[in-house]
Amino acid sequence: MKLNITNETSRLRAVVLGTALSNGPIPKIEEAYDPKSIEHIKAGSYPKEADMVAEMEAVAKVFEKYDVKVFRPQIIENYNQIFARDIALVIEDKFIKSNILPDREKEIKAIQYVIDEIDSKKVYKAPSEDIHFEGGDIIIHNDHIFIGTYKGDDYSDCIVARTNMKGVEYIRSLFPNKIVKEFDLNKSMDNPRDNALHLDCCFQPVGKNKAIIHKEGFRNLDDYRYLVDFFGIENLFHIDKDEMYYMNSNIFSISEDVVISEKNFTRLNTWLRSLNIIVEEVPYSEIAKQEGLLRCSTMPLIRD
Repeated sequence: MKLNITNETSRLRAVVLGTALSNGPIPKIEEAYDPKSIEHIKAGSYPKEADMVAEMEAVAKVFEKYDVKVFRPQIIENYNQIFARDIALVIEDKFIKSNILPDREKEIKAIQYVIDEIDSKKVYKAPSEDIHFEGGDIIIHNDHIFIGTYKGDDYSDCIVARTNMKGVEYIRSLFPNKIVKEFDLNKSMDNPRDNALHLDCCFQPVGKNKAIIHKEGFRNLDDYRYLVDFFGIENLFHIDKDEMYYMNSNIFSISEDVVISEKNFTRLNTWLRSLNIIVEEVPYSEIAKQEGLLRCSTMPLIRD
């Protein structure tokens, strides 16, 4: 398989889509990785497996409609394998395994059959365990790579901080000809409305020259201003804390003029259609309860 990913919006040809089958029991609070999951565990509203399976199948049907080749992870019994974006990513023709939370190492093995189709010289793994990054924090935009990180002194104690500056430097070392720009994100284990778990939870390019953005997701206002200057304020769709909480920036592009979006994102979907973008609406509000949505559960392999 010849990989090719140079941005978030070119025509998609092949993708890994996670799975909610055999998702396991509701986790204990101390087993949860993010404040939104904890909120729903406490409230008794944590998503049911059958609902999540149905949501993911709706996405698979959209991919089928657009003739996208879909790979699914092999099933690990009683294990959450929804968020394929976390475990690896493709930039250009390189497949880069993430250094993720140790509890989740099994997930990469479940897509080994995909990795086996890739030239082994194009498969990379960070050389040291203290180099941290996850795919949700890394957004490819042509000659730029945008990376979410966390620069707080409490990084090592902050379970919602998934990409450190060593991770940023590692990605930079692999792509010396690209402009790599990191963004310091706000993190909170207590309040999901204050927690930008990954960069794609508060920012994502869409269409030809547009982007969705949540200003309060950035710890440093200069990082937000960088994106305003880069895209132009008129090309940014600003979402508020509630829209960020429901994951409005975490839609997924099949091409510049086709996106998959959650059916309840009324304001966003109206804006996208005003740009002549086809919006394929799916139900995904149950999966969103785990602080991830459409981009989080997909890992693109090939775009035109």
